[in-house]
Amino acid sequence: MDVFEAIAEPNRRVLLDLLASGERSAGELVATLPHLTQPAVSRHLRILREVGLVEVRPDAQRRIYALRADGLVEIDRWVSRYRRYWADHLDALHQHLANQEET
Repeated sequence: MDVFEAIAEPNRRVLLDLLASGERSAGELVATLPHLTQPAVSRHLRILREVGLVEVRPDAQRRIYALRADGLVEIDRWVSRYRRYWADHLDALHQHLANQEET
């Protein structure tokens, strides 16, 4: 599985969003996804760890998960090809609105 396959699953994106705000224990992450069982959340976290998007460290009896920013590099490279497209469209919208104000 690659990074893109991993983030295609909505629950994994939720986990990444949660970790973007800081480290969390496995129990905290399970509590945020009440529609999933603990084993299902663990499987999602394992996949995210295997593709390099999260890291885990033990803290006594808990496992603490954190986002690995360098794991997002591949996604950023792919998205960067399309940023110019967005910027061009936003520039065109800005110009259109400016023209509307003049009339």
